Parts: sequence; C-alpha cells; structure tokens
Amino acid sequence: MKVKLSISLDQETVQKVEERLQDGVFRNKSHCIEWAVRKGLEERR
Repeated sequence: MKVKLSISLDQETVQKVEERLQDGVFRNKSHCIEWAVRKGLEERR
C-alpha cells in the first residue's frame, strides 16, 4: 500500500529529478524519489 507524503526539496534537487524524468529513467517523480530513498536506506545498513 502506498502512503501519500508531502516533502520539500531544494530547487537543484527538483531539477535533477526532472532531468531523469526527461531521460526516461523513471516513470514519475514519486518513482524517482522512492528509488532514491530505498537506495539511501540500503547503503546505510
């Protein structure tokens, strides 16, 4: 089940996310951010 969140990001980060969307790397912003959070959490183990 997905949970809706509200987050704030600096403009540079948003721009990088949007570039990845244009490159076709991710389906949408949520997909990109979910991937990044999971990756970050895995690296912290």
